[in-house]
Amino acid sequence: MPYSTRDGDVFVLYLGEEGQTDSENRFHPDWLDRFEAALDEIEASEGPAALVTVSTGKFYTNGLDVDWLFGNVDKHYWYLDRVHALYRRLLTFPMPTVAAVNGHAFGAGAMLATSHDFRVMRGDRGYWCLPEVHLGMRFTPAMNSLLVERLPNQVALEAMTTGRRYTGADALAAGIVDDTATPAELLSVAVTRAAALAGNRKPNLQVIKRHLHERVLAGLAVPTTAENMAFTIG
Repeated sequence: MPYSTRDGDVFVLYLGEEGQTDSENRFHPDWLDRFEAALDEIEASEGPAALVTVSTGKFYTNGLDVDWLFGNVDKHYWYLDRVHALYRRLLTFPMPTVAAVNGHAFGAGAMLATSHDFRVMRGDRGYWCLPEVHLGMRFTPAMNSLLVERLPNQVALEAMTTGRRYTGADALAAGIVDDTATPAELLSVAVTRAAALAGNRKPNLQVIKRHLHERVLAGLAVPTTAENMAFTIG
């Protein structure tokens, strides 16, 4: 489950269990509970601060817990709207945020990284990818809004309609991430970037973010329904 540590003014929120290196860090409801609780604790702090999210091992996060979804078909809409709410919260989080993408970020996990202010990605291995087109899945209007508003238009088209797997170098060239780093330096690069912005944690920061992301926030607030369900196969 997600847990946090602190490095000076920077909170580091790990997406997986402490000491675990083989988890895909999928969004099980219990995982979402712990992630939200960690954000609550971080948000309750005072003074200069910034947030970095990272994981350990092969995966940053592979996103939606598909096994749980297909075992709980009566809760699809509730679950997806909860994921959308997490994206909204990160987009307007009242301190600077940096995703340290240490491994694969697929589907909703790629969208989680895209919901941060900035992204630093491991340069030697790991992919940022939206595989929905290969899986016969539709994007919810909320997810579509996030991607269309946060990515350059042609990049969104390529990522969403081809399922391209972007390496760190590819993602940097496409404007998906802001920097790349070696595995040994990834977290320190992300923390250094975040620490330089920690003093910007003031009441006006969240207001600025809300205005900046007004359109995507409105899109993310669109409820998931039978008509726009993301998990129609084929």
